[in-house]
Amino acid sequence: MPGAAAADAKDSYSAKHLSVLEGLDAVRKRPGMYIGSTDGRGLQHCLWEIFDNGVDEALGGFCTRIDVILHADGSAEVRDNGRGIPVDNERKTKLSGVELVMTRLHAGGKFGGGSYTASGGLHGVGASVVNALSARLDIEVDRDGQTWTTSFRRGVTGEFATDGPNPGGPGADFARKSGLRQIGKVPKSRTGTRIRFWPDRQVFLKDATFSYDSLAERARQTAYLVPGLAIAVRDEQARGETADEPREAEYRFAGGIGEFCEHLATSEKITEVIRLTGEGTFTETVPVLDDRGHMTPTDVERKLDVDVAVEWGSGYDTVTRSFVNVIATPHHGTHVTGFDRALVRTVNDQLRAARLLKNGDEPVTKDDILEGMTAVVSVRLPEPQFEGQTKEVLGTPAATRIVQQVVSNGLKDYFENPPRGAKQQARAVLDKVVAAAKTRIAAREHRENQRRKSALASSSLPAKLVDCRSADDRSELFIVEGDSALGTAKMARDSEYQALLPIRGKILNVQKSSLADMLKNAECAAIIQVIGAGSGTSFDLDSARYQRVIFMADADVDGAHIRTLLLTLFHRYMRPLLEAGRVFAAVPPLHRIELTNPGKGQPKHLYTYSDAELRRTLLELESKGKRWKEPQRYKGLGEMDANQLAETTMDPRHRTLRRIRIEDAKAATDVFSLLMGTEVAPRRDFIISAATELDLSRIDT
Repeated sequence: MPGAAAADAKDSYSAKHLSVLEGLDAVRKRPGMYIGSTDGRGLQHCLWEIFDNGVDEALGGFCTRIDVILHADGSAEVRDNGRGIPVDNERKTKLSGVELVMTRLHAGGKFGGGSYTASGGLHGVGASVVNALSARLDIEVDRDGQTWTTSFRRGVTGEFATDGPNPGGPGADFARKSGLRQIGKVPKSRTGTRIRFWPDRQVFLKDATFSYDSLAERARQTAYLVPGLAIAVRDEQARGETADEPREAEYRFAGGIGEFCEHLATSEKITEVIRLTGEGTFTETVPVLDDRGHMTPTDVERKLDVDVAVEWGSGYDTVTRSFVNVIATPHHGTHVTGFDRALVRTVNDQLRAARLLKNGDEPVTKDDILEGMTAVVSVRLPEPQFEGQTKEVLGTPAATRIVQQVVSNGLKDYFENPPRGAKQQARAVLDKVVAAAKTRIAAREHRENQRRKSALASSSLPAKLVDCRSADDRSELFIVEGDSALGTAKMARDSEYQALLPIRGKILNVQKSSLADMLKNAECAAIIQVIGAGSGTSFDLDSARYQRVIFMADADVDGAHIRTLLLTLFHRYMRPLLEAGRVFAAVPPLHRIELTNPGKGQPKHLYTYSDAELRRTLLELESKGKRWKEPQRYKGLGEMDANQLAETTMDPRHRTLRRIRIEDAKAATDVFSLLMGTEVAPRRDFIISAATELDLSRIDT
């Protein structure tokens, strides 16, 4: 009966079906809410939470050195010489300060402004989240002439009988025990905190690891942002066969973000670093805890300090880094919005004052001004509003107005009263912006002319495109190196959903070319035209004609070079495809082994993808008593017949594809900029430093 079914459905969902997660259980149940993900990025975020607590001590003037160690057993350790976490008991919970901040969410010294005027920690959940997601966490605090210690297992206070997270199995060597233990005496002048944690593999993916490169980059940028702070990093993780010594580095800079801006610049500079500093105040209504434990809305006056460094270069790339209380905000926020608005308004005013823009000319855009610009935008304020615990976006509304005012005043003064010797530099910036605007307008007119042609006309796509019949979710575009491989690929493909576009040799290096030069290049224009989603800021991911784009190049140095050039093109002009994970690299084999006595049901041909894999495979075959003909080494895709190419590289049932992430594309672009860009000095330094590592036996001379 319908009525009975409705009653059953109603009774099947009641209050008894609701769950309440208390304390750190909520963190373990939904870790992504607190650290973003459970892969290597989330693991690295846990390290940042502990690292940033030491940086906050440095911001307050209490810490001069931080050491970060990645241990060989997969744990990470952070040491600082700050004031040390309080060890006395908190009056309400009766817990020591150490236990309070490590086991209770929203507990810490960064509420209300009593201990920190500006800090990266805000919500009081950073250390406790790391603790909840650690199989083991050890902490030592030097304070009041004593060294205090305790340990935690998945957020529970206690003692471990042995070293390591779980030597005798989960919980076998752990005993619950509240309170701190004194393990030694230190001079009263010595203070600091040491935290070492082992990530819980019940939460994190098995292959998630800490990244030394990411750590070193974060340490370097923090040392720039906190002048005088020394940060040492050391990697003791398992090394490869050729690198037994642990990697380590130490950073300490006195020049602040001006020196950081010079470090980030990728092209020959047009201007010296321009520093724009100032401050502003705003009123914010916040709930304040009174003596009776009530939260009362109170108007609080906040101070926001602005420090910006800007440099224009001769290239085309834009580098903008933004920070709030030394915490990087990769997706920017209200402070960068204010910076952008100030740039656009001030530069347009200066162009009209210099008569480079006349009445009736359209104003220059943000992209015109950002071309070739390197900028570091840093603000400091108490209790900033972030969007989420990962702190990637600043949300404090007043930051837009204050940053815009400071940058507008500073830039106006720079252009109207340039420092000694900077008058020509200021004029060069305005000329560069006008040139970028003209190029943008010309490119727009070119695109509009192209769009006027009928989308259904056969001439709208390059003649060399070998298109597929279907445009569904399976559709793939193979960008193929060379005409010889194209002929084989035509026979190897599935014409229903696999399209082919051959390119002739190496395409244009767009890293050091303008947009107009890129559009004039036949190969680059053909790729953009075939994908059919536009380029640059006008790229529309939903309009892309193919679900996947696959680079199919030879498995040699030239093939790698071509993939790097293609990656640079996609990273610069079709980045949404990379961000959506729709760009891949085919993995063609390097060798083919033909067995003379294959067993029943075993393949007659084996393929290997590197020299090391070939050696391993031949040793395995020898141990099994198998015989083979001389292995064939493919010099290029054109040497394969259609069946071999389909089996190894094109057939989805057997092939291997490497998905290219945005990090891979960024790294390829950086390498290409280093090796093929306009800057000679970094390339010379790279060649000199790497000369001793060259294997002379690999040179064909």
